[in-house]
Amino acid sequence: MGKILIIAEKPSVGRDIARVLGCHQKGDGCLIGEQYVVTWAIGHLATLAPPEVYDPKYKFWTYETLPIIPPTMKLIPIPRTKKQLQIIKKWMKDPEIQSLICATDSGREGELIFRYIYEIAKCKKPFQRLWISSMTDTAIKEGFSKLKPGTEYDLLFASAKCRAEADWLVGMNGSRAFTIRYNTLLSVGRVQTPTLALLVHRQKNIDDFVPEDYWEVYGIFPEYQGIWFKKEPKNTRIETQEQANEIANKIQGKEGQVIKIQEENKKQLPPLLYDLTELQREGNRKFGYSAQKVLSIAQTLYEKKKMITYPRTDSRYLSQDMIPMIHQILKQIQKGPYQKEVEKVLLLPKLPITKRIINDAKITDHHAIIPTEVFPKWDSLTKEERNMYELIVLRFIAVFYPDYLYKITQVVIEVEKETLLVEGKEILQWGWMSLYPPKKQEDQMLPAVKKGDRVKVFESKVEKKQTQPPKPYTEATLLSAMENAGRFVEDEELKEQMKENGLGTPATRAATIERLIQVGYLERKGKSLFPTEKGIQLIEIVPPELKSPEMTGKWEKALFSIAKGSMHPDRFMGSIIRYVQYIVEEGKKQNPMVVFTPRKQGTGKKTKNKSKKITKGLGNCPLCKQGIVFENSKAFYCSQWKQGCSLTIWKNSLDSYGCSVTTAILQKLLKDQTMDNMDMILPQTQEPCTATLYITEKGLLEFKNVKRKNKNQ
Repeated sequence: MGKILIIAEKPSVGRDIARVLGCHQKGDGCLIGEQYVVTWAIGHLATLAPPEVYDPKYKFWTYETLPIIPPTMKLIPIPRTKKQLQIIKKWMKDPEIQSLICATDSGREGELIFRYIYEIAKCKKPFQRLWISSMTDTAIKEGFSKLKPGTEYDLLFASAKCRAEADWLVGMNGSRAFTIRYNTLLSVGRVQTPTLALLVHRQKNIDDFVPEDYWEVYGIFPEYQGIWFKKEPKNTRIETQEQANEIANKIQGKEGQVIKIQEENKKQLPPLLYDLTELQREGNRKFGYSAQKVLSIAQTLYEKKKMITYPRTDSRYLSQDMIPMIHQILKQIQKGPYQKEVEKVLLLPKLPITKRIINDAKITDHHAIIPTEVFPKWDSLTKEERNMYELIVLRFIAVFYPDYLYKITQVVIEVEKETLLVEGKEILQWGWMSLYPPKKQEDQMLPAVKKGDRVKVFESKVEKKQTQPPKPYTEATLLSAMENAGRFVEDEELKEQMKENGLGTPATRAATIERLIQVGYLERKGKSLFPTEKGIQLIEIVPPELKSPEMTGKWEKALFSIAKGSMHPDRFMGSIIRYVQYIVEEGKKQNPMVVFTPRKQGTGKKTKNKSKKITKGLGNCPLCKQGIVFENSKAFYCSQWKQGCSLTIWKNSLDSYGCSVTTAILQKLLKDQTMDNMDMILPQTQEPCTATLYITEKGLLEFKNVKRKNKNQ
């Protein structure tokens, strides 16, 4: 009887699956058992081919070669993981292997990773799909008992394939068109450009903002204070100091009468469970973590610690069949620092299961992020992991707590025909808010007063204030803007359609932000994000369609429709091709008012001190053999880039190996071709090693001759 080949997305996941299935024999890039062979990708192993693979003429960036629209998109191996791809291909072709199981992450991108490997290997063997939402042993075993035919996920693959090819077509053609026109390396994209436009628009509003002074008058009573208003309680602004002083003097020391009392009981429902975007927002707000960092921590908690469910989800609900599991999870997290808080839930005669918690209609590929039923090993967590796990645990407890109830009292006092508003707040039931106690109580408590009571203004005061500009985006507020991009659309019908389709997906938004920073369009300052001069100017030159969330929102909706079978992929790709043709034509139109010059980043103000450019060459270009390699703040590039040389070596390209690409390192590589005995770490296992660094024929940095420093690690 033959064996089944299982392909996981990462080595750590592959090892967990192999352990559960009893595959203990170590092979080259795999683990072997009696029934199964478990191997793994390292993220993507294959990618869409660059233009020059289709025709050598595309090596040169010219308008004559645009638009580049291949009749069929080709795949090529990713050089740094080519060895692992060869291992998988060899197993796929092995006669002993009868069928396959796709065990990559259960989502659109995970499906694409497996299908690209399957396609580039020209494999024809049948395969099944493992679809799980947590990496516990129980979940893995249950997943293998419910395998589905791979064909059931063909539509998900079609959606993923369309997304990848659309991004390639728009990014490749748009970037070349505008780069050629402005003689500056420019990167545009289907999601990144409208996201950048949001930040540029906000920065313009900040730069154009002119603050205005205004004044407010307060009446101080023995036990509380009130604010002056005119006609409506919100109308508290006074335009001149003279008028404010006049009102303050008028009511100073005078007696007034309570003319109106209004009480309103309010409630705040428990929050919904976390999806990835909400978790990223909360991680940024509370701890200042970037969206990418939150995702990275969550992936560790999911894959390695097994303490949370699949994080790349866009749902904030659980499914009906998970109700029995809820008690088990609560009992496990009770064994941590929130014993008393969980006990209140477990002592309830019946769990308050509502549609805000269980709602099958609002689950797509995965349910909300919650703790798993494994014993929570709090002591094994780093500070950052603990912070994020604590958020998820608290939220899971909070959804079963009662509503937060409070009473708002508004008292209107008339003094010398002027009106003052006194507001008080009384907490009736802390409910779920008891899990998130405020650091300080700012709401004033009102003494018992009734209509007609006479009260005296003990003191009056005038406060000068100033209107404030819009706040810069933080990653938390930018993620919200990306998620709710429909509110930036004027067309009401489309706005309604876009409620569930923003810019990108929860799984890709962090990468979009990082990409904008990497290419020099954004920069971080503390928690805030600012567009750079280059980013601002890019938005000035691209056509409205490329920077509007409307087009991208339509595409996200279409991709969702493809995955659900209500739109044919050819229809979507046809619209992309027409759009690319339009972008290329727009790229030919130069805006004479835009010149890409240095500017002080993020302030919206020009600076006299222009950025100092490094003009000294570092060596001959290993790619085109004609140009000289130069350096900028982000990367090393060839002087012949305008003539078509694509050499770009990012300074952070070896970060995952624990290395930085310094000027000295690159100079040595350009001179000697290799650099021996370089310290590095293996990204997947963090094992310290030494290796030889070299530049490939395609101008990429690669390691070879990798040697572990300690074989016992």
